[in-house]
Amino acid sequence: MMNQTVIRNKLANRSKTYELTDIPRDWKIKRLGQLGKTVSGLTYSPNDVCDETGVLVLRSSNVQGGQISFGDNVFVKVKEGDYNPVVKGDILICVRNGSRSLIGKCAKINEEADGMAFGAFMAIFRGDYNDYLVHVFDTDIYNREIHKNLGATINSINGSNLKEFKIPLPPEPERKAIAHVLSTADAAIHTTEKLIAQKELRKKWLMQQLLTGKKRLKGFGGEWEKQPLKNFIKQVSRKIDKPNHPYLGIGLRSHGKGTFLKPDEDPAKNSMDSFYVVRPNDLIVNITFAWEQAISIVRPEDDGALASHRFPTYTFKEGKGHPDFFKFFILQPRMKYMLELISPGGAGRNRVMSKSDFVKLEFFVPDHEEQIAIGEVLLATSKEISLLKAKAEKLREQKKGLMQQLLTGKKRLV
Repeated sequence: MMNQTVIRNKLANRSKTYELTDIPRDWKIKRLGQLGKTVSGLTYSPNDVCDETGVLVLRSSNVQGGQISFGDNVFVKVKEGDYNPVVKGDILICVRNGSRSLIGKCAKINEEADGMAFGAFMAIFRGDYNDYLVHVFDTDIYNREIHKNLGATINSINGSNLKEFKIPLPPEPERKAIAHVLSTADAAIHTTEKLIAQKELRKKWLMQQLLTGKKRLKGFGGEWEKQPLKNFIKQVSRKIDKPNHPYLGIGLRSHGKGTFLKPDEDPAKNSMDSFYVVRPNDLIVNITFAWEQAISIVRPEDDGALASHRFPTYTFKEGKGHPDFFKFFILQPRMKYMLELISPGGAGRNRVMSKSDFVKLEFFVPDHEEQIAIGEVLLATSKEISLLKAKAEKLREQKKGLMQQLLTGKKRLV
């Protein structure tokens, strides 16, 4: 559980803001409209949407982590000359959205997006200072200007609002040096994130191959036997009375997203009289949301947490089932489908999994030794991804520290 010192530090960091009054004397305050121009996006109707023979229209979903991303694409029928194409170096900005938190979300147009259209809920800013401004647009100065102009109920800003944004501008040599340093930091982050995406695709492929027997590891052969889960697991009950002091409960996220801990500071208000202790490597299921694949292996940090009767736990039979294998095996689409079958009823809390049917579910499973080998491969892949994610987060924190110093003039480069 996050301790109070960590919470205080997070809140302190969140409260840090960039103040225009603190900038160096040789810096200037410019309005955004003095540094370039804004251009509005393309208005189109659902009838204009077509296949990939049309023009790709960039929207807020194409802005991910400060980068232009492709995946959730929309193409429309529009003639050349009837829309404003983006140009490499433009900054694409979300100016209208149902979610207030997305207003102001932006990214610089890369070579791949050059010439594409952009939607009416977006705008582009075009100017000679964009290499520098794209970093300013990731600061508290910019975010304060955005939310100051949103008003109480309107989730949009317009070109007139954007033109009035106040921007701190250092002398040209320093501006270029700052842009270079922060762009280099961005490149390192982006490279790491691309590597993460590649590793995650590789892990997904390995899971599809290894967990179904389509790919066999060296030294293993023969057919897998179709067996019920009761051959590998057995239910365990570590029942205790309700504590009279604060305790940690365990919860399960749907869609195979794993466990989480939730503190109960006032057990007296809890109507249940008894709970069940979980231990690392238990298999745990939420019978209410099993149909949404609320199933997981208990983590080491969950040790001793308490679960209600809605969270039956199982241990693995020695020499039969291995938790490192089943940690990944239970995430398969086939498992979700089978859990849905044994969770009859309507939607939501009316769909309760049958515990007796759960252990009867049958799957093709390898022997214990092959389970261990597959688990080792997938755990190693997962660890590699976790290390890369930690590296990316450290790079983002380092860039944030650089921004706090460089974009306020607290640290000078020239």
